[in-house]
Amino acid sequence: MVEKLPDQAADDYQRGLGTRQIQMLAIGGTIGTGLFLGAGENIAKAGPSLILTYAVAGLMLFFVMRALGELLAYRRAEGGFAGYAREFLGPFWGYATTWTYWIIWVTTGMAELTAAGKYVQKWWPDVEQWQTALVALLVLFVVNLISVKLFGELEFWFAMIKVAAIVMMILVGIGVLVFGFSDAGKTAEVGNLWSHGGVFPEGISPTLMTLQMVMFAYLGVELVGVTASEAKDPEKNIPRAINALPVRFALFYLGSLLVILSVVPWTEFRGGASPFVLAFDKIGIPGGADIVNFVVLTAALSSCNAGGLYSTSRMLRTTGVNGDGPKALAKLNGRGVPVLTVVISTLVMGIGVIVNAVVPEKAFEYITSVSTGGAILVWTVILVAHMVYRRRVAAGTAPKSPYRMPWAPYTNWIVLAFFVFVTVTIAWEADTRIALYVMAGWLVVIAAGWPIVRRNSQDATKVKVALAEESTSA
Repeated sequence: MVEKLPDQAADDYQRGLGTRQIQMLAIGGTIGTGLFLGAGENIAKAGPSLILTYAVAGLMLFFVMRALGELLAYRRAEGGFAGYAREFLGPFWGYATTWTYWIIWVTTGMAELTAAGKYVQKWWPDVEQWQTALVALLVLFVVNLISVKLFGELEFWFAMIKVAAIVMMILVGIGVLVFGFSDAGKTAEVGNLWSHGGVFPEGISPTLMTLQMVMFAYLGVELVGVTASEAKDPEKNIPRAINALPVRFALFYLGSLLVILSVVPWTEFRGGASPFVLAFDKIGIPGGADIVNFVVLTAALSSCNAGGLYSTSRMLRTTGVNGDGPKALAKLNGRGVPVLTVVISTLVMGIGVIVNAVVPEKAFEYITSVSTGGAILVWTVILVAHMVYRRRVAAGTAPKSPYRMPWAPYTNWIVLAFFVFVTVTIAWEADTRIALYVMAGWLVVIAAGWPIVRRNSQDATKVKVALAEESTSA
């Protein structure tokens, strides 16, 4: 009989995340600024064809999550997918994945803070972007210091606001289409999806160029894997959250865009503004645009809370646990919060405040392109680690997981090819090409740091021995 490695999720974390919080964290992680703000510029570039881009990208990332879900059902690992990279690809890849995921969510947090600054300017145009970003960062910093239970509760209500708002927007939009009420009622029709130059009004090329921002919109879907160490009954809750992703993608992304682009022709959208706010401006419901602006501001803070501070602090702690960073990073306070890593992540995210002060007009595009480049690297590691795991299962050296990724390894290769294509589109445009330069520089830093941490970095065999010894002594 094949021996299963013991769960490596840190037992000293508090299991403060319940079923409803895990479900809402999964939603909150995937509904953020990429949809609420980035979609405006993408609609202006590609028109209704953007819906197809979201559909294809969503399908690809569902397969990534099924691969991660299979690994999570096999056993829980410290650092989530970084733990699987360590076990199946070697200590270097565990180290590289951990630090890369930390840096991409730090930069994503910067993007969310940038978006928050833009939203606040709708009400108070004289408030600088960097001022809002600084205040938001400090508030979320305090929340994350208190306890994971408070974090989970705050994120639950953040996500509830987003979900309720999107459902409300879809229902109002359908009402405008069916009954023709509001200022937009005279021009609202499903035909707007193809009557202004067709589904691909600007051609295929601009549609493909939106892939970078679309992928950024889905960043956070993998947060379910990071929460496993602090989740109650993860064996049931994690697969349940993953299986619900297609419905969430169809409703929140495809459904909302279909309705918005039917109510308001794509030609009226522009970059730098939320398409949801613009649509409610056109509908003319009193106070509607302000309500939606509050919702998208909440979405930005939610994503910054869930990914920017929560996941980065947990990933940074993993470097201390596994020997990929100073041991001091592994420390938790009496409430199970890694205080030092929360502080460090907050300080580094403060760079985003500086970027917003120096180049506010380019801050969002620069930051999101860097985040997307790093995310593709992490998602690739998940898929490759999953393929190695499947080979070990076939060889009889690893137990079969009860939760399986369909049609593997063919789906793995299809998604990997898609990621290569997205990387090419990032390289194609000068404004997004900066991401590849930054990631290349980051990989140099990672490679340079490896000789320093190699001696302390644990491989899967050492982890197995240590855990076996702990379980025996207990």
